[in-house]
Amino acid sequence: MIPIRDQNPTRSTPVLIWCLVAANLAVFFFELYLEFRVGHGVLRAFMYAYGAVPARLAHGVGWLTAFSSMFLHGGFLHVLGNMWFLWVFGDNIEDVLGNVRFLLFYFLCGLVAVIAQVWIDPTATVPMVGASGAIAGVLGAYVVLFPKARVVTLFPIFIFLQFVELPAFLFIFVWFGLQLLNGWMSLDAIGSNTGGTAFFAHIGGFIAGIVLIRVLGRAGETKSAQGRRVSYRPKA
Repeated sequence: MIPIRDQNPTRSTPVLIWCLVAANLAVFFFELYLEFRVGHGVLRAFMYAYGAVPARLAHGVGWLTAFSSMFLHGGFLHVLGNMWFLWVFGDNIEDVLGNVRFLLFYFLCGLVAVIAQVWIDPTATVPMVGASGAIAGVLGAYVVLFPKARVVTLFPIFIFLQFVELPAFLFIFVWFGLQLLNGWMSLDAIGSNTGGTAFFAHIGGFIAGIVLIRVLGRAGETKSAQGRRVSYRPKA
């Protein structure tokens, strides 16, 4: 399932979402520069230096990489998929929290996501990269605040692609269910250092988002967001 857009108006311009998307794309283009103009070995060293390596973090070394890793990605589909989810769902969360609290929320969700994956696989030496843990937190907050918002979704039905409008809680329930299923299936690979998707980072980030939106969001704001109607500026 691919979210195309949500039918959920905002009151403010999502400046931080724009900045985060721009920063992630800028870093990815720098990765491409290293890969094609400098050399794959340099890119590999860069990813190991700034990616979150569980085996290092489990020994208390290099925890700043828990934050730098949120701006690194492993390929076009990785960065585009993450940025698209952030673009679709993030503006409403920034709208509720405001710039400063949203940035704190985003990085805390990303940090908890890294901690969750380190806890599950503390011997892994393959670096974790990507913003998906933090974005999973955004989805957790979204389902708390806007469970009934409509999400226009590109849905595969056999060999056909169909646009379907789903309530946010259903779209995110299916997404989270897939993370749980894939996380459970990946348990056999724990300790093998074969790489792959860090599904427990997604799970940890999602749960963090559910909790942190209640902590960082003021009661009046979250209640207002939950009851919001179309009186605000619609998305472009």
